[in-house]
Amino acid sequence: MHLLSTIDHQCEGTTSHDRRYSTVLRLATGIPLLLYSQMALANATFEEILDDLSSRFIINVPEEELASVERICFQIEQAHWFYEDFVREQKPELPSFSLKNFSAKIFQHCPLLRQWEHEHERAFADFMQYKIRIPVCGAIILNERLDKCLLVKGWSSKSGWGFPKGKINKDEENSICAAREVLEETGFDITPYMDPENYIEITLREQRIRLYIVCGVAEESEFIPRTRKEISQIAWYKLTELPTYKIDKKPMNGSKSDTDGGRHKVASANKFNGSRFYMVAPFVR
Repeated sequence: MHLLSTIDHQCEGTTSHDRRYSTVLRLATGIPLLLYSQMALANATFEEILDDLSSRFIINVPEEELASVERICFQIEQAHWFYEDFVREQKPELPSFSLKNFSAKIFQHCPLLRQWEHEHERAFADFMQYKIRIPVCGAIILNERLDKCLLVKGWSSKSGWGFPKGKINKDEENSICAAREVLEETGFDITPYMDPENYIEITLREQRIRLYIVCGVAEESEFIPRTRKEISQIAWYKLTELPTYKIDKKPMNGSKSDTDGGRHKVASANKFNGSRFYMVAPFVR
């Protein structure tokens, strides 16, 4: 079976987020795509899998996606997601990689990227710095009594809780990004509840974060993530039980601080472990 047909067949009933991989694969329809059928994958070596990932996500993508190391790293990130989410799911004996280690493998393996092979560490560091400066949009979803908010927890066991949100796409409007990311992470469409002028926006470590205030969502609403292996839990939390984010002239001894306009921000948790809610605290007073 043609790989495109295999992926589309496997993705029937899945989300548009999952289909981002299929969209990338459609860019290479002139090449026989057999590798990821279960039969072919069972006999593929790791080197052959890297060959195929390089072809799908690097070699055969539009030229503008290869215009800079940062854009290339975004393509490698897509390949990494595909490898971890789909390839290893069918062939679990394959090793799992962090994005950094996976990108090193691709830089070493793909002919187009070998010119940067010895600068991989710097290229990856530059990419991560570039990535954390991309604006983020999402929502603070409140229940009908306005005394609880909806939080999501990342997939990793080390992940903390936060508001549903994600990075904005090129030329995407803030409110559209927020609705898209919330839909992907919770399966809930906030569009009917949104007021484009009602939001909180802060800059945290050079990254602009805008969260729209969404009120009146029923607690019994169905929340099912549409992303794969990104969200492990979704839960309502009482506002009174969330950690606060004090603004003091001087940080407490032993506290890490960030500055904004000459003021020091110090996270302070009450009933919960503050480290689990470090992305919630800056928005709570």
